[in-house]
Amino acid sequence: MGEWKCPLESVERLKVSVIMLTCNREAMVSRAIESVLKQTFTDFEYIIVNNGSTDKSGFIADEYARTDHRIQVIHRENGSIGHGRNAGLNVAKGEYIAFVDDDDYCEADFLEHLYNLAADNEAEISICGTSDKTFDEKHIMKPEEAIIYLLWRKYYNTGFPTKLIKRHLFNHLRFPENTRYDDIYLMPKILANANLIAYHGLGKYVVFRHENNNSAWTSNHSLLTADILDEYLRVYYERTNWLCEAFPESIETWQYFMWSFMISMVEKINRLGIIECEALLNNMLNELQTHRDNFINNPNTKEFEKKWIEAFI
Repeated sequence: MGEWKCPLESVERLKVSVIMLTCNREAMVSRAIESVLKQTFTDFEYIIVNNGSTDKSGFIADEYARTDHRIQVIHRENGSIGHGRNAGLNVAKGEYIAFVDDDDYCEADFLEHLYNLAADNEAEISICGTSDKTFDEKHIMKPEEAIIYLLWRKYYNTGFPTKLIKRHLFNHLRFPENTRYDDIYLMPKILANANLIAYHGLGKYVVFRHENNNSAWTSNHSLLTADILDEYLRVYYERTNWLCEAFPESIETWQYFMWSFMISMVEKINRLGIIECEALLNNMLNELQTHRDNFINNPNTKEFEKKWIEAFI
């Protein structure tokens, strides 16, 4: 008697699940939704998580769902970004996962570009460029190399949009639900668990920057507050400790990125006169003082960072 196989195994799996949170973006969400629905790659489901909107964002998503069977809308109480994204992951059926933000939008071949890039290179993660960070370069990377590229932030950053990720990489990993900056901590872990990461930096994803962005302060440093800096530092510490354990041969590199972030914050707080960050400033100064020689002699440290050390430490 032949081996029995579940009939579901003969059914071709859905290729991509697109997950998008929306919360109080009634003026922008239609643009994001329509950009996904116009994709040249059509084998996808579109999971929209209405993360406690008090405006018409959820209603707008429902209206689109009535006209396109690929859309599934989940309505939930307002929570963290990580909580909302996990709600989407819990119902996703695609072989790959893509994330989009409700205030951004995609070029028509966004999914096609990422899917072909992954398939052609047998990669579990593929990455494209953005409208403001475009490079016609290809890199096929192992996990540690991809993480180092990530932390340099030249080609791509920790944001989950711009990346297509095999769904099984989320089997034992989920977004942390107690921080606004879940991507900083989770993205290196996702990269670390992939076999190969394929990057081709053509700008297939359009980032719309405005003062209500979760990371608006990174381009407008006057928006920096003590709460934001405290949370960033906590996540950076957690990430650095994890990287040092996962890739101990590169401890010097992981430490550099932690200290580099600190000295850049010290410079900004001093230059902009951000008084409310004084306690955190003193903590960073003490940390940098303790590791001053190691930081200065680190092969990654830039000349302008050495000058900042001389000026502030």
